[in-house]
Amino acid sequence: MAAPETPDCPFEKRFPSQLARDDAFFMSLAYNQAIDAWREDEVPIGAVIESGGEVIGAAHNRVERSGDPTAHAEMLALTQAASRLGDWRLEGATVYVTKEPCPMCSGAMVMSRVKRVCFAVPDPKMGCLGGAANLNELSGSNHHFLVTAGSVLEAECRDLIQAFFRLKRAEPGGP
Repeated sequence: MAAPETPDCPFEKRFPSQLARDDAFFMSLAYNQAIDAWREDEVPIGAVIESGGEVIGAAHNRVERSGDPTAHAEMLALTQAASRLGDWRLEGATVYVTKEPCPMCSGAMVMSRVKRVCFAVPDPKMGCLGGAANLNELSGSNHHFLVTAGSVLEAECRDLIQAFFRLKRAEPGGP
């Protein structure tokens, strides 16, 4: 049986001004990554890592395409950022992600010593930066970072994720 066709993405990419490299700018880039994920029939999650006002990592989910359960947007972007900097310590970096990171991704952010994580959509079921749990608040951890939760492009990112799953459920044999 052939796999169902990917539903067309009804969302347009954002084109933020390069003049204001603020949270909305970088989250817009993460949102664009999420649209790329949708177009590849992946769960539409995108991540961008910024340091010193420059993008040092950008990725979207590739779990289905790669067959790798660790190929989350955040994990791929962290790997890119570490490669670009030539160091696994991402001190001073901010991770922008369209949905609250899962336990694996949250743990990787603690381990990579990022300065800050900004996510758009809280995840009460699997999120681990305040949703279902909070790995950033482990008392014995050697690193903690700042968290900005659900205040930057939350509605846009939520609409994108919900529309993807609504269309997937409507497909014969959908999740």
